Amino acid sequence: MSRILYYLVLLPLSKLPLTVLYRLSDFMYFVLYRSLGYRTKVVLGNLRNSFPQKTEAEIKKIADEFYRFFCDQLVETIRLFSMSKAELFERCKMNDIELFHRHFAAGKAVIIAGGHYNNWELVAMGLCAQIPHEGVALYHPLKNKFLNQKLQDSRGRFGMEMVPTRDSRTFFAENSHRRMATIFGTDQAPSNPRNAYWTMFLNQETPIFWGTERYAKEYNWPVVFIKVNRVGRGHFTVNALSVTDEPQQTVEGEISEKHTRILEQIIRETPDYWLWTHRRWKRTRPTDVPLHGIEQVDN
Repeated sequence: MSRILYYLVLLPLSKLPLTVLYRLSDFMYFVLYRSLGYRTKVVLGNLRNSFPQKTEAEIKKIADEFYRFFCDQLVETIRLFSMSKAELFERCKMNDIELFHRHFAAGKAVIIAGGHYNNWELVAMGLCAQIPHEGVALYHPLKNKFLNQKLQDSRGRFGMEMVPTRDSRTFFAENSHRRMATIFGTDQAPSNPRNAYWTMFLNQETPIFWGTERYAKEYNWPVVFIKVNRVGRGHFTVNALSVTDEPQQTVEGEISEKHTRILEQIIRETPDYWLWTHRRWKRTRPTDVPLHGIEQVDN
């Protein structure tokens, strides 16, 4: 069934220009949001808890804009199966690329911190194709092996190497000599609430993966946060923000707190483009695990 879906639906659709696919996106918006109410309870709940100061009308306006963008992102991701490098570069404009060149010239690998904000799939491919480093992305494999392979083939067409999260420790140990730029999704929910850095994020107690900070410190790799701006439908600019050049000189929690605060500020400025369908706050902090960033509570 997955092969039929890929060869008869996804692949043919991916060959259509986005001007056509956006018509499909508009239709999907009405079906998913207006008709089926896909995960609206989760989205509205997340928004209300994250922005208690906003009115219900403001919350619903953000939700509406989110679903419009969410459907655009779905068709843009389909388009990536057949998108040319020239089109990818046109849609993903890199700013501050000299920051990567500086670290590359110094012989340093880097860690790229980012969230599920704007079209992270398109930006990850565009970013890895434009920076001097070897692009690497950590990911959670799909259960469907066929679709998982096709997705990895698509992501790797312009040089991005995909590494399952479960294999990250072995991969880094064996490849620490390479000048890599490894992408970490910093806003995923850790499965073990005890093995996490707990802080206030969007008005809620939130567990943060230690991975970004711990690998940065272990190998002394600079950390760069990627800020993605949507400048038009299907067009993005990328700014590189330095989190730290010397991770081994930071105190515990400093890197995790900083990249969390950067992402939070970006979401607060334009909340429409974060992945609100994600059950980010499904875990509760154990009473004996400390909470950091208490001053970030939104009154």
